[in-house]
Amino acid sequence: MKTPPPDSCDALTVLYDGACPLCRREVGVYRDLDPLEPLRWLDVSALDAQLPEGADRATYMARFHVRQADGTMLSGAAAFVALWSALPGWRWLGRFGRLPGVTPVLELMYRFFLRLRPRLQRFTIALERKKSSSDQSGSKGKSG
Repeated sequence: MKTPPPDSCDALTVLYDGACPLCRREVGVYRDLDPLEPLRWLDVSALDAQLPEGADRATYMARFHVRQADGTMLSGAAAFVALWSALPGWRWLGRFGRLPGVTPVLELMYRFFLRLRPRLQRFTIALERKKSSSDQSGSKGKSG
């Protein structure tokens, strides 16, 4: 089933890289919450994901994006601030991020994170594989 394009939704649409283990975990935390406004989740790594018109998948996989209900596309720290503003328990961080001068500082921090992201992804994948292999070897020794 194809995911409808983000243009067809009046909600805040979160465009995230579901192939990234870090992104997947963070989005999982957010998705478990009951949002304060409608949210729509679009995994841009899914081959059937219908991206906004004129967009390419690599752009959306390289940085975090949200599309506001009015169609405005935000990326990086500004996108996080918009998302946090819609989530209980995170709204305070959204308000903080909207203070004068704060979003640019958050953007610098996000850009630093993006430089580390490939290494962190490899580390996370290695941990997941190690956990998976230990879970499998532990279940082999158990009899049911």
